[in-house]
Amino acid sequence: MGGSGGSNAFVERQVNMLQSNPGCATAKYNLGVMLMEQGRLEEAKTLFEEAIADGTRMFEAYVNLGYIYFKQGNLEKVEECNRLAVQIEPRYARGYANLGFVYLQMEKPDEAIEVLQKAIELNPRIIQAWCNLANAYLQKGDLDRALETNLKMLEIAPDFSLGHNNLAYVYYLKGDMNRAAEHLKQALELGFEAHPEFLKEMEPYLNNTHDRGNGHCPSTSSDA
Repeated sequence: MGGSGGSNAFVERQVNMLQSNPGCATAKYNLGVMLMEQGRLEEAKTLFEEAIADGTRMFEAYVNLGYIYFKQGNLEKVEECNRLAVQIEPRYARGYANLGFVYLQMEKPDEAIEVLQKAIELNPRIIQAWCNLANAYLQKGDLDRALETNLKMLEIAPDFSLGHNNLAYVYYLKGDMNRAAEHLKQALELGFEAHPEFLKEMEPYLNNTHDRGNGHCPSTSSDA
């Protein structure tokens, strides 16, 4: 949709559709999406709830409801909404990816790993699922799996700055400062704003890039 004029025309069409057919779940969903994008979350929430009540397979409405609950800080409702979404559509990768993010926030890495692996199985191109899966392994203290997952993610998205930062951090935890510096430098070159404390720790290695080889210390490895 181009510009505010197009947006207003779209809203007007949905409103007109609802006036002629008050039970149209699709119009309620579409209008809810537009209001959500405008930051009118409570109005959007009401429309998504009505769309779910009036429609049958409104799994995307559940996911958007989950987003609103996340903005409101209610992780339990985010989990519930995305669980309902994947019950309706078991092959909906985004729903599983969202669940993984929620479990990560709840510090439930095992649950996060299970659903994130499912999301990646359904759609290997969801970069955030790879990122959160690596972080779930990190949360468990499994540095080898975190490293492996970050490396796979960067094969798919080599310019993902957060991925390079996260990989640098895993390498740092494993004691491989050369590789940590290499990937942190790439993250910075791609525009990532690294944590100031991590930057301070890594500064001597970043400043000595000309001395770095591919040294083999123990190996090591983005919203949330």
